[in-house]
Amino acid sequence: MPERVSLKRRLIVPLGLLALAGCSGGGHSAGPVPGDPGDQRPYSGIAESETAHFTGTEPFWGGNVVGDTLVYSTPDNAAGSTIAVERFAGRGGLSWHGIYRGQPFVLAVTPGKCSDGMSDRTYPYVATLSVEGTQRNGCAWTDRQPFSGPSEP
Repeated sequence: MPERVSLKRRLIVPLGLLALAGCSGGGHSAGPVPGDPGDQRPYSGIAESETAHFTGTEPFWGGNVVGDTLVYSTPDNAAGSTIAVERFAGRGGLSWHGIYRGQPFVLAVTPGKCSDGMSDRTYPYVATLSVEGTQRNGCAWTDRQPFSGPSEP
């Protein structure tokens, strides 16, 4: 059990940074936390059983997450690495956190129109990833809430 406490302590700072990054926009966000500020219920726009897909550029990265399993891919690892994650539903979105290559891995997904900057696609979610000590920005979608635009950019 001490290892679990240590993991949570190591994830507090990245989660806090991602929460702030999600609010600042980073060029992708649609604005402040959505909905009624008096409503404190956890975000429910993506069901736990739903697959969330995510993608980002410079450097290219992507993958998907369903339940407690996330697959993270890069050009150097096109097949992807499987990461055991825990899901957190905040008021303005979701995050999944785990350990990748011995370091914290945190993916935050918040509602907002998003463009990958390289295609004519528009995505319904903004994705912010903290991995290997860096923050990456991207977009996300689900099968129920797909992107709009060409299927093959």
